[in-house]
Amino acid sequence: MQQTDARTVVTAYVTLIAAGEREAAIALFAEDATWAYPGGLALSRVWRGKKEIFGDFLGQVGALFAPDGLPRITLTNVLADGPQAVAEWTTEGTAANGSAYRNRCLGVFTVEDGLITEVREYLDTHHVTQTLLA
Repeated sequence: MQQTDARTVVTAYVTLIAAGEREAAIALFAEDATWAYPGGLALSRVWRGKKEIFGDFLGQVGALFAPDGLPRITLTNVLADGPQAVAEWTTEGTAANGSAYRNRCLGVFTVEDGLITEVREYLDTHHVTQTLLA
């Protein structure tokens, strides 16, 4: 039987993304999920639906890294209460411009019926601007 509690689903998602298992990670999202990315960057907005989140948003983020510098994601903590889980992770890699990227990220995830329906991400957008967008 598949676990559907928020902690298990969110831990599985971050672990799958870190391992490069994109399709399995996408399967953990509801079709109409949303992902809010903070700040005033070109990427900053609420992304709606699995196709937009994984095709447009995360695809654009991946293009900011060097082909041999794709980010390594390390899950550092997950706290959960009911349908919400807060996950903290680090992202490290080499930007397309050669800059070293290391950022601490936090996401507030909502899980319903075993699927992620909402993510609100928080990170140092100034660091994103200085490294990935410079």
